[in-house]
Amino acid sequence: MPRSTLPPKAAPATSSRRHPPATAAEARAAHLRLAVPAAPAPVGRRRAAPALAPAGATGSATARIVEAVTDAIVERRLMPGTKLVEQQIADIFAVSRTVVRQALNQLSRDRLVTLEPARGAFVAMPSVEEARQVFEVRRMLESAMVRQLAARITDAQVAQLRQHLREERAAVHRVDVPGRTRLLADFHVVLARLLGNEVLADLLADLLKRSSLISLMYQSSHSAEHSQQEHVEIVDALERRDARAAVRLMERHLASVERNLRLDPRAPDLATVLQPR
Repeated sequence: MPRSTLPPKAAPATSSRRHPPATAAEARAAHLRLAVPAAPAPVGRRRAAPALAPAGATGSATARIVEAVTDAIVERRLMPGTKLVEQQIADIFAVSRTVVRQALNQLSRDRLVTLEPARGAFVAMPSVEEARQVFEVRRMLESAMVRQLAARITDAQVAQLRQHLREERAAVHRVDVPGRTRLLADFHVVLARLLGNEVLADLLADLLKRSSLISLMYQSSHSAEHSQQEHVEIVDALERRDARAAVRLMERHLASVERNLRLDPRAPDLATVLQPR
């Protein structure tokens, strides 16, 4: 019987189509994974190693990691004391652990991350004294800032601040916690930029990042609605060019935020705690 011949199998087609760029939601999900340990791969199935960023992109990759961790802290998605696992971050951003270490070193210099020998990197846990010092510096800087701004603010700048307040209010009403946290912090940086002082704006931005950690660490009860209303009162005073009122309101705002932090935890009285019931 003649043997039938089958046509040769066609080689599997390789698709040259690239994956579409990540959406904003996908990028935010990647940021969120920084705080959640990755699930182990099933036994017998090895995960393909991610393609590493080219050497020329090392600087931008480092900046992306720094920005992602900073955003997660400011938006209250990474809590103080959270361990930042190098390999997990390297997998998320498809970079080498060397790039991750560079980013963690920069975050350590910014006082947002603590590097501990033989233990790794952790989101910083500010002390009570550091918290008090941060708010003391903010009061000094921001009081002088609004005093100067009240003397020179323009109608166009007032309109810019009113637009920022509208965005704050909308985020508060729709219970957008990351959005409102970011906008409420940015309000203070916007004031500095209206003075045209980028050094002051950068300094305030750094202090506000540390303030976010402090608020997380000591669980501020200062509501977003209350902060937003205080911002409105500050802008009202600036619009009137009332420097004295603007300074008083800013100092009251910062004092209110600090006062609602639990910076004076009571030490337990052992006689009371261990008293038999």
